[in-house]
Amino acid sequence: MRRREVLLGLGLVVLAGCNRGDTAAGAPRPREVTDASVAKFCGMSLTEMGGPKGQIFVRGLPDPYWFGSVRNAFAFLFLPEMPKAISAFYVSDMARAKDWDQPEPGTWVDAHKASYVIGSRRRSGMGTEEAIPFGDAAAARRFADANGGRVVSFDEMPRDYVLTADTGNQSCM
Repeated sequence: MRRREVLLGLGLVVLAGCNRGDTAAGAPRPREVTDASVAKFCGMSLTEMGGPKGQIFVRGLPDPYWFGSVRNAFAFLFLPEMPKAISAFYVSDMARAKDWDQPEPGTWVDAHKASYVIGSRRRSGMGTEEAIPFGDAAAARRFADANGGRVVSFDEMPRDYVLTADTGNQSCM
């Protein structure tokens, strides 16, 4: 009986380890913006657009959908006609980025873990309202204090803020 309990325990440990590995291995790592990174909604190269950016991986596709603004990436999530089998969603971490126009490589954060400033005076690279992501909630609060707006989490992102037409100077939607 003791041998059976030991084997059962080892089996459970192995299965638990496999599950953790599958989860971590299942999410693709963020990619860096290149000249070939083209915004989903307007077809422009992300290297031509300033401000925070986003990338969404859909299961079964090797490359992410790119977004020249984080607000557009959320629109992709909210629009019913867009794919829903999301395996990873990354946004520029503006708390770590030194260059607003082109956030540096390695400044991506999981979109679900970011805090967002919405309604601030700071605009997207296309001149529209933006959902500005921060990997650090305190940095988001400081930004909102200095630039207006309010801080929301991923789950609190208002659909009406994202899907309301705001053409600014130009729009990539």
